[in-house]
Amino acid sequence: MKKFLTLLLLVTSMVTLAQQNPTLPVDPNVRTGKLENGLTYYVRHNGQPENRADFYIAQKVGSMQEEDNQAGLAHFLEHMAFNGTENFPGKSMLNYLQDNGIKFGTNINAYTSFDETVYFLTDIPTTNRNLMDSALLVLHDWANAIALEEEELESERGVIREEWRTRGGAQQRLWDQLLPEMFPGSKYAKRMPIGSIDVINNFKPEEIRAYYHKWYRPDLQGIIVVGDFDVDEMEKKIIDLFSPIKLDEEVAEREYYPVPDNKEPIFALATDNEARNTSIMMFYKHDPMPDELKNTQAGYLTQYIMNAAASMMNQRFSEILQKPDAPFTSAYAYDGDFFVAKTKDAWTVVAGSSEDKIKEALAAMIRETERARQHGFTAAEYDIARTNILKSVEDSYNNRDKQRNSRYSEEYVMAFVDGEPIPGIEFEYQFLQAVAPNIPVEAINMTIKQLISDDNIVVAITGPKKEGLVYPTKEELNSVLTSVKAETIEAYVGDVIDEPLVSNIPEPGKIVSTEKDEELGATVWTLENGIKVILKNTDFKNDEILLTGTSAGGYSHFAEKDPVNSKVLSAVSTLGGVGNFSATDLPKVLAGKTASARPSVSLTTQDFNGSSSIKDFETMIQLVYLYFTSPRKDQDAYQSYIQRMETQLRNQEAEPMVAFSDSINAAIYGNNPLVQRIKTEDLQKLDYDRMMEMYKQLFSNPGSFTFTLVGNINEDEVRPVIERYLASLPAKSEKADFVKVPMNFVEGNSENIFRREMLNPKASVFNSITGNLKRDMQNQILMSMFDQILDIVYTEKIREEEGGTYGVYSGGSISRYPEGQSMLQITFDTDPDTDRMRHLNKIVLDELENIATNGPRESDFSKVKEYMNKSYNENLKENRYWLNILDNKYFYGEDMHTKYLDTLNSITRTDIQNFVANFLKQGNVKTIVMLPNSDL
Repeated sequence: MKKFLTLLLLVTSMVTLAQQNPTLPVDPNVRTGKLENGLTYYVRHNGQPENRADFYIAQKVGSMQEEDNQAGLAHFLEHMAFNGTENFPGKSMLNYLQDNGIKFGTNINAYTSFDETVYFLTDIPTTNRNLMDSALLVLHDWANAIALEEEELESERGVIREEWRTRGGAQQRLWDQLLPEMFPGSKYAKRMPIGSIDVINNFKPEEIRAYYHKWYRPDLQGIIVVGDFDVDEMEKKIIDLFSPIKLDEEVAEREYYPVPDNKEPIFALATDNEARNTSIMMFYKHDPMPDELKNTQAGYLTQYIMNAAASMMNQRFSEILQKPDAPFTSAYAYDGDFFVAKTKDAWTVVAGSSEDKIKEALAAMIRETERARQHGFTAAEYDIARTNILKSVEDSYNNRDKQRNSRYSEEYVMAFVDGEPIPGIEFEYQFLQAVAPNIPVEAINMTIKQLISDDNIVVAITGPKKEGLVYPTKEELNSVLTSVKAETIEAYVGDVIDEPLVSNIPEPGKIVSTEKDEELGATVWTLENGIKVILKNTDFKNDEILLTGTSAGGYSHFAEKDPVNSKVLSAVSTLGGVGNFSATDLPKVLAGKTASARPSVSLTTQDFNGSSSIKDFETMIQLVYLYFTSPRKDQDAYQSYIQRMETQLRNQEAEPMVAFSDSINAAIYGNNPLVQRIKTEDLQKLDYDRMMEMYKQLFSNPGSFTFTLVGNINEDEVRPVIERYLASLPAKSEKADFVKVPMNFVEGNSENIFRREMLNPKASVFNSITGNLKRDMQNQILMSMFDQILDIVYTEKIREEEGGTYGVYSGGSISRYPEGQSMLQITFDTDPDTDRMRHLNKIVLDELENIATNGPRESDFSKVKEYMNKSYNENLKENRYWLNILDNKYFYGEDMHTKYLDTLNSITRTDIQNFVANFLKQGNVKTIVMLPNSDL
């Protein structure tokens, strides 16, 4: 608290604020209130998506409210909220919502953390008043009327066990080791939300009921409703529905458990046989900003200062990473929660490291932190950071009336559970525009000097455990810390970029023809060099333009002779930056601009993807121009990339799921080198010069590209930019094509059950059904409906009835190349008992045959069709949707829009039955199962 009072005095002394440090306003567009029983609510009208609303209930309760004998009850209770309430017994809630197109897992979900539990229903159609009322009733029941019936509790134990099994990999085990070391003397040391498997298996029903009654109560609950509705009416409904909920006269105190300070550094080490990467986290702990200060103007500016400092620090890390023999493989800094704690914050630096360079990486992290503390940041660095922050806020302001419901719903959840301010983008924009230019770099530097101290330091290291690998001792790590602090560290000296993005402006070319696509509301320009440009003006965002560009070819031209270089070509081609600017200089040139465009290469295409604000449209197109005309090599950046890749790949075989993935690829594709993963030994085969030659060849004919632009586009304003930077590109105006490389599936049925050493025993099951189907709109819709129906069936049969898995994933596709090549994938984790695994997988495969023989159940069919209709109507107001639709039509010749709804709604259960029967009779079923070694 004392430290933050000092910081706030510092901020207010350097910025012209009123003496009393004014409180931040609450956004006038949100209606807030508190009922007599203590329940808080937030209600806001918002029209994006049109005719939709989000409903949230946030509980200020999580795993930190559990005692040792309750570990896991908060998370278990979250599951039980979907298994019967007073007004929605059994599975009737999920059935009712899904009947109305509200998908479980997508629109209906929840999460449990250390200090909060949050439930939500999203994209509820506001045109259905009964559904809207029912959504509120669901929140009401979650608040105080979860049934917690004994039969459902027993059934859910199996689901939780399987979630525990699925998530209980290396990362979970590393955290289990770290928390007691990082949080000595704090309850955070042993409160992972997943809980104890012993508690999950053995708690009595009355224990979870007591926990529910004790902690789910109105004074700890926040209702958030955002969407396209009448705010007065919604507020009244909330008051009427939630006011009768009683708050007991005597309630348990909701404690926020402290994290003790530490004078001497804490060093925590966690290793695991299945860990693949080495990570170092360094924390400089400090007290969090109290809510009463957080919600003031000086508190808001302090957060701005921390964001600016993190931005500048991360730019420095980015520059280091581009150099050969960089001390770490990744690095970034931020100020926020101390790992998982709400009651302590920290200036945090996180880095990836080679396992044999831990001390060097830690030294570099400390050195750069000390450099910032001792010498601060430069005015040039700060100018870039401030400009970017202000531009980001400006972009939000320009699109303030076109934000999705989730943008506000999630903001209000944080306001409720963490006390975050919600002044509204109008205030934020005007306030920062007025005040931020008056905050000097000295304010940033003095703040960092205050926050980064010599005590309250915690260093946490995680990595692989293997023979011969010896980690530094705590004494050695402490020696690194003290020796670096004793160094004479020079101030940072950065380059100042003062030249335009494009130094030689080309003479403009011409648009030779213009056509109108009345059906899709688009304009088609053909440029004199053969490039086609498709433009669609929308008002879905006030200040957004999206871009994609596509040409046929891809690395298929090189794949068979040079598969290794081909597979990393896309990642390597942009390492050097573009034009006159390295990858680290480019962000400096683009400071204050909302514009991006990057090329990529797939098997059959070379592409561009980008986005911009209206005023930075020219910058986005300039980037495209430069990636065509001036790709840039950087040998240092490439060498750094190879070193990072070597570190990343070194321990990949330690993770059992890598062997599982390899076995799946072998079963489906045989020994095709194009689908095999890159291994450490492959790095020696890479040739930077060769890959840049490949890139130049693929992008040598801009005339083969089709560019699509969607957003707030004024054709008269973008025309001269397109003429100058796209129409001027030298091109042959020749059609490009890809090479038909072998990508065939292995035919026939097969089963591969193999064993692998694993620390968390489980069975991982993968089924693939492959074949060939016509790739047309109807079949693509049928495949999508089929896999969504399976999700519903397997959730009921495998998860709920059998308690056999946390979830079954189903996904189907019909590919463009090889044309019509089709696959359905079904995968899940379960108990490693072989008989149990076989029983569950028989249900999985039998349900496929059941649909082929009898068709899907009417209820499942209706749910999926309703969801797809609802999603279609939501997509109509999304720029990204139209970008894909137009790209598919004008490059691939596929119109997935014009007759979509008619096709979808004409499909019958019999159509799905026939589709599945035709697919299955092709007789290509592969089952791959990974089990633990039996002798473990």
